[in-house]
Amino acid sequence: MFAYIVRRILATIPVMAIVALFVFSLLYIAPGDPAAVIAGDQATPADVERIRASLGLDRPYLVRFGAWLWDILRGDLGTSIFTNLPVSTMIQQRIEPTLSLMIVTLILAVSIAVPMGVVAAWRQGTWIDRAVMGFAVLGFSVPVFVVGYVLAYVFALELDWLPVQGYTPFSRGFFPWLENLILPAVALGSVYIALIARITRATMLEVLQQDYIRTAKAKGVGQRSILFMHALKNAAVPIVTVIGIGIALLIGGAVVTESVFAIPGLGRLTVDAILRRDYPVIQGVVLLFSFIYVLVNLAIDLAYTLFDPRIRY
Repeated sequence: MFAYIVRRILATIPVMAIVALFVFSLLYIAPGDPAAVIAGDQATPADVERIRASLGLDRPYLVRFGAWLWDILRGDLGTSIFTNLPVSTMIQQRIEPTLSLMIVTLILAVSIAVPMGVVAAWRQGTWIDRAVMGFAVLGFSVPVFVVGYVLAYVFALELDWLPVQGYTPFSRGFFPWLENLILPAVALGSVYIALIARITRATMLEVLQQDYIRTAKAKGVGQRSILFMHALKNAAVPIVTVIGIGIALLIGGAVVTESVFAIPGLGRLTVDAILRRDYPVIQGVVLLFSFIYVLVNLAIDLAYTLFDPRIRY
C-alpha cells in the first residue's frame, strides 16, 4: 500500500507539470493585453510598453515560464497585477468560503442522492422510481444559476427564511455559518445529486440481480440489511468513483454559485481576475483547483480497498 501511494504521488508530478504549462500559456492564448488594461484607455504606446517591461511581459516565453515555475516550486504564486498583493495571500483570504461551500454541498448531495438511488432501484418501475429519475433529468437540465435565483427568490425574498447572499465565517458560530450556505449548497448540489442518484440506481439494479442477494432473501434477511449492508456495499466502488469525479462539478459550479449569492470565495476571485485579466491570480487559483482534484482522485483510489477487499495495491 505504501509503495502504491508513493507511486501515485510521483505520478501526479508530470500531471501537475502539464497543468502548469497550460495555465501559464493562458497568458498568451487569452485575448487582451494586461499591460494595456492597467494603463487605461488614455495611455500612450510608450506607457503600455513601460508597464509590459515592469511586469516582465517583454521576456521570451520559455524564460518567463522557467522563472514562474521556479517560483511555484518555492511556494511563490506571484503577485496580483492590480492589488500588488501576493496571490497566496489573496487565496488564503478567500479559501474558507469556497471550502465551506464545497464541503456542505458534498455532505448534502451524498446524504440525499445515495438513499434516493437505493430506493429507486428497490422500487424499480414504481412512481418512486419515476420521480427520482424525473428529478435526475431536471437536475441535469436546469443550469445552476437558474436554480440559485429561484431558491433565492422563494426562500430568501418571499419567505424570508434564509439570507439572500453573503457569507458568515465559521468563527462566528456554526448556525450563522450554515445558514448562509444552505441555499448555495442546494443550488450547487442539484446537478451533483442528480448524477450520484442515477449512478447509484443503475449500480444497485445490477447488484440486486446477483445470486447472493437472492440467497440473503431466501434466508430471511431484512430488506434494510439487504439494501444497505449487502447491496450498497458491493455497489460502492462505482458510486465512490462518480462522487470523486463530481468534485470537478463542484469546483466549476462554485464559480457560478458564488457569483449568484455574493460569496467572497475563490470563485468570485477567479471571475474578478478574469474580468481584469489579472493573470497571476488566475494561474494561482487554477493550479490550486487542479492540485485539489488530483488529491481527491488519489483519495478515491485508496478508498476502493475499504469497500472491496479483493482490491489490493
